Amino acid sequence: MEYHEIGKTGMKVSALSFGASSLGAVFHDINEPRALEAVHAAVDGGMNFIDVSPYYGHYKAETVLGKALREIPRDKYYLSTKVGRYGKDGVNTWDYSAKRAKESVYESMERLGIDHIDLINVHDIEFADLNQVVNETLPALVELKEKGVVSHVGITDLQPENIKWVVEHTPDGMVETIMNFCHYTLNDTLLLDYLDMFEEKGIGVISASPLSMGLLSQRGVPAWHPAPKGLVEACKKAAEHCAAKGYPIEKLAVQYAISNPRIATTLFSSANPDNVRRNLQYAEEPMDETLVKEVREIIGDQMGARWKNS
Repeated sequence: MEYHEIGKTGMKVSALSFGASSLGAVFHDINEPRALEAVHAAVDGGMNFIDVSPYYGHYKAETVLGKALREIPRDKYYLSTKVGRYGKDGVNTWDYSAKRAKESVYESMERLGIDHIDLINVHDIEFADLNQVVNETLPALVELKEKGVVSHVGITDLQPENIKWVVEHTPDGMVETIMNFCHYTLNDTLLLDYLDMFEEKGIGVISASPLSMGLLSQRGVPAWHPAPKGLVEACKKAAEHCAAKGYPIEKLAVQYAISNPRIATTLFSSANPDNVRRNLQYAEEPMDETLVKEVREIIGDQMGARWKNS
């Protein structure tokens, strides 16, 4: 496993890291003992960065993750969670106020069974008033950083344009990391357009969802996936091509996603320990560069096709 520093945070993290959204049964029901085993498999396999949010499973992911973390030495991992996006009884809610952000941090620490958060993020800023994020949410988190409750502060969003706007409207050093998903994959490299700016400001880059929320999988996308039909069909053809070569597209997608050292780490999520171990194995094997070119040719003019809200 390769390790990279996230910006100037001093956190040297595994190129492939563990996203805990699946622990909240976001995609389907989970077997909790197996989910706990998945966390252990990730850490035992060298993943030292774990990301979660109170939003995932409406607090369930943090609760389940906390059970696993109680059995893992604190110096074995960096922990990232978020504020701003929540939910209860199946209803999504958002609150980016300073008061709620601070409360949320302490509530997350209680669910997780820890007394310190390495990275706290403003979650999915596309749902917020960006001016509020700049003038209220981020300063509240910086206050907690100054008190030693959290070590570093970041923002997350699907749309890199929003991330860029917030970075441009905050003092240097306030935003230490950014997290973007589905924009450094076999079918979309939009994130590359923003790396120079982030690097100039010393901001660390975290990517997520190497399978592009199922586009780059043999199983295919769920019905709710926001990708346009043309892209879905192109990725299906690419998956079939990889299968015919005896090289699962999931393997190629993971390898490609972690191949750029300018991106500190890439998150993937699974509550299945077998999937975790399989992805760890993929990360250790060399990538088939020729197959990457073939897949990108198959995707063709659908490369970089934007989704609804992407």
